[in-house]
Amino acid sequence: MPAQKTGPQSLGSLDAIGQMALELIGKFPDHPARSLARKLVEATGGAITLESARSRIRGLFGQAGNQKRVRRDHGVRRAARAPGQGVEMPRSQAVPWTVYDMATVGKVGILSDIHCPYHDDVALRAAVDHLHEHKIDALLLNGDFADFYSISRHEKNPKYRNFLAEIEQVQQLLRWLRSEFPDIKIVAKQGNHEERWEKWLFQHAPELSTSPIMGLDNWLALKDLDIDLVGEKRIITCGGLPVLHGHEKGNGISSPVNQARGAYMRLHHTVLEGHGHRTSIHSEPDMMGKETVCFSTGCLCDLRPAYAPVNKWNHGAAVVVVSESGEFNVENFRIAAGKVRTS
Repeated sequence: MPAQKTGPQSLGSLDAIGQMALELIGKFPDHPARSLARKLVEATGGAITLESARSRIRGLFGQAGNQKRVRRDHGVRRAARAPGQGVEMPRSQAVPWTVYDMATVGKVGILSDIHCPYHDDVALRAAVDHLHEHKIDALLLNGDFADFYSISRHEKNPKYRNFLAEIEQVQQLLRWLRSEFPDIKIVAKQGNHEERWEKWLFQHAPELSTSPIMGLDNWLALKDLDIDLVGEKRIITCGGLPVLHGHEKGNGISSPVNQARGAYMRLHHTVLEGHGHRTSIHSEPDMMGKETVCFSTGCLCDLRPAYAPVNKWNHGAAVVVVSESGEFNVENFRIAAGKVRTS
């Protein structure tokens, strides 16, 4: 069959060759117009010339000028490309992961693993009193200040499954802490227990999970208390000291003999973390004498929970003194029988 020259489609409807062109565009949406034109010539058995096929393709893309452009929207419009331009790299959807800086020169009190409403009243009171003695300038709740037992994925005792009651008790804890420290900056970091809320939403109410009113900061009324919430496993810095809750490291050494040494083996960087409910410190110099020091803080929760009555936990907290240069000093104190132990 001899080749015939046909111009670009100028009417709203498409003929058989136009339909073939549209199908090729749908199958190869990122191919250049010339490549698609070659495929169209092949698909028609040479019924049209390469230039005619290219005109048809460009017309469907809306690139053939106002007079020759297809008047019906076939949903394939795209911007014109330079000759020889190929497939473009897709735009990244990665979200920048940034550090949260406490921006405090002075003393930062750090309370980890309160696990309200399963906290230890005596230990928590002793820790807060010790922070008052230091006259801290900022307070960091370093993860697991709430327990959220009732929405845990683990097996639960039905008589304790009352999430609204848990929320109310956590709200009361935060109001109490704000009343204890009315004039300083307070930051609450999400630990693995606070993350249970978002995971529960993803599983049981995905349509609501992105609504601001379903955010943990809203449920805990943190704005009214002037408390910042830090999530997404972000690092918090106190001067030159990075602070983690501890679950950010993922799976690995989960229960080393010395938790701080376990943090060093995973990170090879100075850090302070909670999560393991044990007070420890580990330091190592490199070949040039630069010291890396890792700290883990004790908890302020019940030391004998039903799910782990036998453990190696201890009560404790920390105070970080930050200088203007960013240098820091850590007092990683333990609490035994309601008394603070600094050595």
